[in-house]
Amino acid sequence: MIMIKPSVTTLMTLLLFTVGSVQASSIITVESKGSSARTVLGSTVIPYKEVTLTAQVPGRIDVVSGDVGSMFSAGDLLVKINDDNLQAKRRSVLAVLDSAKAALSNSEVQYQREVVSPRSKDITGMPGMGMPAMMDIYMTRPFMSKMLGDSDDDYNRYSDLLNKSTGVAQAKSNVMKSWSSLNAIDAQLKNAISTAPFEGMVLQKMVEVGDTVQPGQPLVKFGYVKYKRLRADIPSILVQSLRKDMEVPVVINGTIKTNAKVSQIYPIADAARHTVTVKFDLYTDVKASPGMYAEIYLPDRGKKGTKVLVIPKTVLLKGRSLPSVLVINEKGKSELRLVRLGNAQGKDKIEVVSGLSAGDQVINNPPTDAVSGFMPLND
Repeated sequence: MIMIKPSVTTLMTLLLFTVGSVQASSIITVESKGSSARTVLGSTVIPYKEVTLTAQVPGRIDVVSGDVGSMFSAGDLLVKINDDNLQAKRRSVLAVLDSAKAALSNSEVQYQREVVSPRSKDITGMPGMGMPAMMDIYMTRPFMSKMLGDSDDDYNRYSDLLNKSTGVAQAKSNVMKSWSSLNAIDAQLKNAISTAPFEGMVLQKMVEVGDTVQPGQPLVKFGYVKYKRLRADIPSILVQSLRKDMEVPVVINGTIKTNAKVSQIYPIADAARHTVTVKFDLYTDVKASPGMYAEIYLPDRGKKGTKVLVIPKTVLLKGRSLPSVLVINEKGKSELRLVRLGNAQGKDKIEVVSGLSAGDQVINNPPTDAVSGFMPLND
């Protein structure tokens, strides 16, 4: 192998080129200027409403109806969890319920018998003094109750009636307990079946036939797609120009141009991102699918005194999926920060909607591999 040793001139040229590239980086200040351009924000097409059906009972998935994109009417079966164990418990509870009903019928009959034919007056209950039992009611019992004071016929009858009525009440409680157990199992059987809550489409399937699930595990995502919306997180400073039912221009999937109506403005802003979620209703004839990307053109903010933040395009870090810049913090060190961009301001500058403030210092022309902590050599 032949080794070619670079000359001193070549090395010096590379060194100067590298140093020059680093020295090209500099620290600049974010400025604000008046603007009459509309702000463009990204958003997503969503169904008019959507729900996520979750498992309410544990078990194995027996049925998953349709596939993603399948349409269903309200009440149609979407997912069914195996319920063999619950069915067995239900049959057991039914047997206990039948037994409780039989015990209740017997208790009621015994109570009625006590009312019609009191046990305290049964001539076979006390054959006293060796005399015929038929004479007991005339001699033995009056003798014991009145002369000896050992018995009270009225209290005995009250006690017998109370005993029988208590038996009836207990039997009724057992029947009610069995009914409650049966209703609980029926509720679990109902929870083993997930049906469409309204007319709509399956947006996402999280399970397949044969999967084992636990309570709370997502099964399918279902949405009402006859009407569609746009959802966007809008910087709080821009929400002031929006009002309910106003229309704004939108472009869906880069080709579909239409208008959307403001339908809902969330009353609370995100504390971390300082944005407010806003929903826009689309016209029914717009051919859009949930998940499509859309751009929303917010109303003109270019009134007298209105300022927007502007940075050179060279401030943006290259090769990143999200727009980001290096900002000088209070300690004099650079840190990576994501920004939301608006419209271009001329050929070389672009508007910053959120992420920076007027007067912030940022690094211009950062190297491609720059990370937090990078500082220009001439700083």
